[in-house]
This record gives sequence, C-alpha cells and structure tokens, in this order.
Amino acid sequence: MSPSEARQELMDRRRRLESVIEAGMAVPQIEHLLREVDSALERVEVGSYGRCETCGDPIEPERLAADPLTRFCLDHLSRDEARALEQDLQLAGRVQQGLLPPRLLVHQGWEIAYEYRPLGPVSGDYCDIVSPPAGDGALLVLFGDVSGKGVAASMLMAHLHATARTLAGLDLPLPQVLDRANRVFCESTMESHYATLVCARLSPSGRVELSNAGHCPPLLLRSGQATPLQAHGVPIGLFCIEEFRVETIDLEPGDALVLYTDGITESINENGVPYGEERLAQMLAGWLDQSSTELVAGCMAHARAFRGRTQRADDETVMVIRRLAS
Repeated sequence: MSPSEARQELMDRRRRLESVIEAGMAVPQIEHLLREVDSALERVEVGSYGRCETCGDPIEPERLAADPLTRFCLDHLSRDEARALEQDLQLAGRVQQGLLPPRLLVHQGWEIAYEYRPLGPVSGDYCDIVSPPAGDGALLVLFGDVSGKGVAASMLMAHLHATARTLAGLDLPLPQVLDRANRVFCESTMESHYATLVCARLSPSGRVELSNAGHCPPLLLRSGQATPLQAHGVPIGLFCIEEFRVETIDLEPGDALVLYTDGITESINENGVPYGEERLAQMLAGWLDQSSTELVAGCMAHARAFRGRTQRADDETVMVIRRLAS
C-alpha cells in the first residue's frame, strides 16, 4: 500500500468514525479507534507508516492491507496477539473453504473436478460453479486469481466470489458478467489490486462460451493435443472501461478444458527453472484418456515432482472440465 493509498484509507475511516460520534454514539472504543487512526496518519506524514515500531522493518503487506492500523511485524507481536492472529487465520481459512464448490460435479454431460491448495491458511485463488436461474441446464464456471497473497488476497477473493455470484443470478451474457464485475472491482478496491478471471458457460449441448480476463491460457485437450487458448482481455480492476470478448468452442465427448493458476506454471525447481505452460501441456497430452479427477491429480503430482525439494511459493489450483459421452 502506497502512502497516498494509506492516507486515503485512513481518512475514510476517520470520517466514518466522526459520523458515529456526531450521531451521539461516542463510546470509549470508538474514541480509541479515532486516536489510533490519527496516530497512523501522523506516521504517514513523517514517513514511518508501514514499519514495525520495534525493529523498523517493513510490516507484511498483506497484514497492512487487511488492517491499516497495524504497527508491528509478525516477529514482534505479543504472545496474545500472535495467538489471536492464528485463530483468526484458521477461521478465515474455514470460511473460505466453505465458499468452494463440490470437488467433483457431474451435470448435464459435464464432469468437473478440481484441487485447491492454499499456500497458507487462506488463498487468493478463486473457483466456483454456479447454476444460473434460467433453467436451461447450463453451468457457469468462474476461475481466477487475485493479485497478492495471504489475508488481503483472500479478502478480495471473497469479495470477487460475492460479486460473481450476484451477477450469475442475473443470468447475464458473459461479456456483461465480466464488465460489471470489472466495474465493481474498480470502484471498491485499491488501484494496486486486480484479479485475473476466466468465465465459461457450459451448455448441455457441449457448447462452451469462454471469456478470459487476463488469466493463464486454458488448455483444450483434444485429439492427442493440449492447445492453449489465449486471453483476449485485461484483468478486472485495472481499467473501469473495458470490453471482454467471448470465444465459442464445441466440445465432443472426451474433450476437456484445463484451468490452472500461475502457482502451478511459475513454480521453480532447485535449479531455478520454472515449470511453465509448455511442460504442463506436454504432460496433459499424454493423459487424454484419464478422468477429470485423475487429470487434476496428475497435474498436481507432476508439478510437485518437478519442484523437488524447492518449497512452494504460491497458491495452486487446477480444474478440469470434461465432456462426457452422451
């Protein structure tokens, strides 16, 4: 968070607190919060905002984004503060897991499976499956990745989930879903935050309408090949006015689409070599006759084996959408 962004966020909080006090609801907790906000504004002015008051090191960005009043880095929390933070993260992780769709879904000739592996208790990866109210048997698949990691990314992921679910309920064309989600994200998040997002509408006929806002290219598995489908739009939240294109694909029985986050393709091995999209496509091309669940497990295992003893550095999510025989 830049100093200007921090100042704006803190000033917004100050105005809200003042309105509460002016309404005659001044209580010690509100007055204490107002003093905390004023103290943070002073740190912004003198250039010490965002640095631990004990050691002077930068405070973790995701914690500062989640709570702009934070004054200490993780290494210098009190024992009670550390315990409270751990409990909050565990609760946030359980809430986030509750937002996820079923791990395996079979519906109207489609089989969808995924694996969702947060780096820590919470994640900025996003996946959802929605049945729009039109009643035509179609499914709306949403899959993406919020910028950043940790708590701040997970909060934005929950925001994106709520926004997309609301828009899905309106049964809009895909470009309008992305356009409205983009406007909401632009108007309600800081300039440095954005999300890549793939939207796919799956019809019982096997037709897929696909729109990609800056996410990793989905892989089309067909006839012994894994072909990348490039994005045609920028991530949502970067520009409030943006047009999103739709690509239409007819999947035959046995064809599949593979969606993944960059935690897979940007993972590196012990020699610093990235896994990459081409390696993933080559692996999948040899597994075309596997079920969706087997393909998901194979992607995760292959990336893990490539990484070796190198620790993961990001959330990892893979989803496979397979067209079943009628």
